[in-house]
Amino acid sequence: MTDTLTPETQTTDAATAGFVDRDGTRHPLPDTEAEARVRADDRAHVFHSWSAQALIDPLPIAAGEGSTFWDYQGNAYLDFSSQLVNLNLGHQHPDLVEAIRQQAGRLATIQPSMANDVRGELARRIAEVAPGDLDKVFFTNGGADANEYAVRMARAVTGRRKVLSMYRSYHGGTATAISLTGDPRRWANEPSDGSVAHFMGPYAYRSSFHADSPEQESERALAHLEQVITLEGPNTVAAIILETIVGTNGVLVPPPGYLEGVRALADKYGIVYIADEVMVGFGRIGEWFAVNRFGVTPDLITFAKGVNSGYAPLGGVVISKRIAEHFDTVAFAGGLTYSGHPLACAPGVATFEVFERDGILERVRDLGERVVGPRLREIAAKHPSVGEVRGIGLFWAIELVKNAETREPLVPFNASGADAAPMGAVAAACKQAGLWPFVHFNRMHVAPPLVISEEDLVRGLDIIDEALTVADSYVA
Repeated sequence: MTDTLTPETQTTDAATAGFVDRDGTRHPLPDTEAEARVRADDRAHVFHSWSAQALIDPLPIAAGEGSTFWDYQGNAYLDFSSQLVNLNLGHQHPDLVEAIRQQAGRLATIQPSMANDVRGELARRIAEVAPGDLDKVFFTNGGADANEYAVRMARAVTGRRKVLSMYRSYHGGTATAISLTGDPRRWANEPSDGSVAHFMGPYAYRSSFHADSPEQESERALAHLEQVITLEGPNTVAAIILETIVGTNGVLVPPPGYLEGVRALADKYGIVYIADEVMVGFGRIGEWFAVNRFGVTPDLITFAKGVNSGYAPLGGVVISKRIAEHFDTVAFAGGLTYSGHPLACAPGVATFEVFERDGILERVRDLGERVVGPRLREIAAKHPSVGEVRGIGLFWAIELVKNAETREPLVPFNASGADAAPMGAVAAACKQAGLWPFVHFNRMHVAPPLVISEEDLVRGLDIIDEALTVADSYVA
């Protein structure tokens, strides 16, 4: 596929990127005085998420464009994490910026109980690309509250309370969403919503089911899930929620038949199937929704992040006809002041226009199949520290190990401090070479903006290749 995207300007000069202050004046980089002001305000007054406040030193960022951002020293970084896997159309995409500017100029906000043109158009466009009869959209401010409201809908429709979710998962930081979360971020927030039970999902590389093929992994994981449903009490379970492709916890692509099996179990026991697509929706794997690739229709889909590349807070729930009709004559007990905010919906509409005009979905599939997959497999064969690479589109994980035969992780599960030092060293090597990585436990993820040029994509993979020599030094 020819690389013809215009928003990716290939700007690499720090002075050209510059720092634009609040009155619109552009300052060339480096700008040490501006950096000092930003750092001082941040350290004195900003309380950061998931952090021990005195132990962090956030990097002040001056500018961004396309797949690159700059610090105030003028150092450029290829954004291989799309920030938090939300910046699908890159930094400062002109179409999204212009959509916000125009919307602010004609109607900055309106309450959600009133009809609004961009809100309605975005809902229609989302419904048109959703599978099956998922034709209604409830807008939220982000992914966590999208999952909160999806669970609330499932409980209202079924009259049941319990929700099942995977251990290897992240569903958000609010009350029920953090209870649904399976990873260690849940631990310090317990107890919260006590009506959540966790189960083991498929993970062929580290199979909990002693499977020797993807098909067997799927079969045994589904048998386990049905056993959990039975032991928890089928008539108590309102919903099963799972990330279509597990994101932060490993880029775990479901094996053949797994999602279809979840759908069948949900139907068998009258359970609502919620697909969390906060991270993988809107093009990340080359599909509007990842479930489309697997031919599965959930009852509810949650989304956020890529719907407008995070240019303004926005998320939502796409709702099937059966669930939507329940609320035709029964009031839905929920709402948000900023539900479907016009300044968030406008870049969402622009996102659809950019995707269609520039062939983003086709581009992502092409780059994943032709560039990323083959190169990562070459890297895996070259480096003894690479246990496995896996992914689809522009969403991949490199799992690092100390021993390829035993599959001992490069760092322990939930490692911190000195135990996490090997991954810290790999990440530092990437940053030193001009790439900002996404690392979690013993994995490095590859999730650049969908508009990244092929040249920058290859350059970023080259940087990772070189940085993995650091990981190799820890191999037993």
